[in-house]
Amino acid sequence: MKLSTLALAATLAAGSLFTATAALAQAKVQFFPSLTGRTGPVAPNATPFANGYADYMKLVNARGGINGVQTLVEECETAYATDRGVECYERLKGKHGGATVFQPLSTGITFALTEKIPNDKIPMITSGYGRSDSQDGGVFKWNFPLIGHYWVAGDTVLQHIAKKEGGWDKLKGKKIAVVYHDSPFGKELLPIIQERQKMHGFEVQLLPVPAPGVEQKAIWLQVRQQRPDFVIMQTWGVMTATALKEAIATGYPREKMFGTWWSGAEPDLKDVGAAAKGYSAVMMQHGAEPQAAVVKEILDKVHAKGQGTGPKDEVGQVLYMRGVVGAMLAVEGVRAAQERFGKGKVMTGEQARWGYENLDLTQAKLDALGFKGVMRPVSTSCFNHMGSAWARVHTWDGAKFTWASDWLQADEQLIKPMVKASAEKYAAEKKLTRRAPADCQS
Repeated sequence: MKLSTLALAATLAAGSLFTATAALAQAKVQFFPSLTGRTGPVAPNATPFANGYADYMKLVNARGGINGVQTLVEECETAYATDRGVECYERLKGKHGGATVFQPLSTGITFALTEKIPNDKIPMITSGYGRSDSQDGGVFKWNFPLIGHYWVAGDTVLQHIAKKEGGWDKLKGKKIAVVYHDSPFGKELLPIIQERQKMHGFEVQLLPVPAPGVEQKAIWLQVRQQRPDFVIMQTWGVMTATALKEAIATGYPREKMFGTWWSGAEPDLKDVGAAAKGYSAVMMQHGAEPQAAVVKEILDKVHAKGQGTGPKDEVGQVLYMRGVVGAMLAVEGVRAAQERFGKGKVMTGEQARWGYENLDLTQAKLDALGFKGVMRPVSTSCFNHMGSAWARVHTWDGAKFTWASDWLQADEQLIKPMVKASAEKYAAEKKLTRRAPADCQS
């Protein structure tokens, strides 16, 4: 595709992530739209994600692009509102030669876009959020919950609690409260908790919190009255810090509180500090990674050149790294697609979709990209759009997070039948036909 000087100026004004010199020298660009939450109740958490996503795309360009194809990012602000997310999608999907892949960073937006992307032939990566049943690529051809979804989070956090207690049998008769965002995001965790409840005989206390979650006194009054043995939190943005402050106020032990991965990052704890010591959260593989090779390379090739998207001191923090990982997965799917459809060519959304379905990120490949010690291998297929079910737990020591578990792996024998049953239900409701094996080759 050709970029006219006028179009180039407009693109740069919109905040794209490559320099004018690079753009003029390199006409081939791969467009990665970025749906951001830099305003609203999730801003402290969504902003580092957007910055990490942008910085990694700049690093890819500094490395020479995707086999010579430069990345182009344009942001659109959703403020974590579903209607605004859909508007952003419609505005960006056809720009700059067409969107490669969307990462909405919102379960509500994911649910809405799941209806649209098959017609537009644009894939969607929803690492760690969205529809857990979209792991089933036989029904959800365009959705990719790469490296984890909420049933992985719920299963691994329960595994961790059971291990601390001395085994699954020790949970029988115990009470586990679930404090969750009263939205599709919050409710998406519940099926795996309820499935494990049936298997192991613990009691579940459901405590939905209305968005944005700044008023939780009634919730924590119930916690104080019921005294559950553990609290699992499926919270996001200001809701997490509020929950921790209310737990402290009511005297609930932080050592018995466990967040899922959107409830365990530095912005959640910085205003609580030492009082939150002992609080843990399950992580979608990485945690804070200041020593990772990819972080050092971003500091050297992006920030040291004055091109960093956000503050230098957040580089390597938990949510920044999640943005970096999201960008890496987006890029590596395109690289995989180029192996089939033409090295050094711009991939369409449809071609990129094939790449995400045929990812084979070995440990050697991840290490070479700078993710040694950060991530485990990821391998997708036609019917497995997740590719990896690894997680770890980290614990707040009063000032920072430190690892508190070995690698955990979600129980796929438990999760796969849940995924298939839910996907089949969705297919029946929407009158969709499961993909034929021949479709897996195209």
